[in-house]
Amino acid sequence: MALLEVHDLHVYYGNIEALKGVSMHAEPGQIVAILGGNGAGKTTTLRTISGLLRPRGGSITCAGKSLVGIEAHVIVGMGVSHVPEGRRIFNILTVEENLALGGYLIRSQHQLIKERKAAVFDLFPRLAERRMQLAGTLSGGEQQMLAIGRAMMSDPKVLMLDEPSLGLAPILARSVLKTVREIAKRGAAVLLVEQNARQALAIADHAYVIEVGRIVLEGGAAVLAKDERVQKAYLGGFESVAGG
Repeated sequence: MALLEVHDLHVYYGNIEALKGVSMHAEPGQIVAILGGNGAGKTTTLRTISGLLRPRGGSITCAGKSLVGIEAHVIVGMGVSHVPEGRRIFNILTVEENLALGGYLIRSQHQLIKERKAAVFDLFPRLAERRMQLAGTLSGGEQQMLAIGRAMMSDPKVLMLDEPSLGLAPILARSVLKTVREIAKRGAAVLLVEQNARQALAIADHAYVIEVGRIVLEGGAAVLAKDERVQKAYLGGFESVAGG
């Protein structure tokens, strides 16, 4: 059994079926890219795994334990952290205070909080330089680093990232994604939803292509990067890869 197992997931918004039997898995130390166009179901998949949405059917397990029906904050304690699109940091709090909120489940364990902050600052030295700065005054790249660092404060087994490079200059985007690779090397499984397909496939081990709520392609990231259907879909705006 994989660390994260998603099987036959069905999710609805009202009467509209957003996910139609999605299945995927991720292993420790593996980056899994989820690719697709707008409205394909990428964000819905992450939100369902993290407990923000409830599926009508299917199963989700992390380390063999079911996540279905579990409250989102409890899922964090079970080892799954979610960095949403748009970062969602607290602008009026400092870098240190944002990180402390990320460690709320261990808030009484002061030494552990200190150790995890040190680990975040090791990953993102720029945050260490700005630890007392208000988060709202950081650059876009620094805010994304902070959002990821806050998620790392819970020492996740599974880290889910929704469009981490969105709105960043290319050099900063590459820097953030390089750090994602480092996080995986330290043992976490990473689910990566990323607008820049080439960069996502370059750092990922495995990838899924989702289209109108269904997985239409999956395989090794290097293999999919060379797949003519994937190349055409990205160049053409991701109209369809299902029909070849």
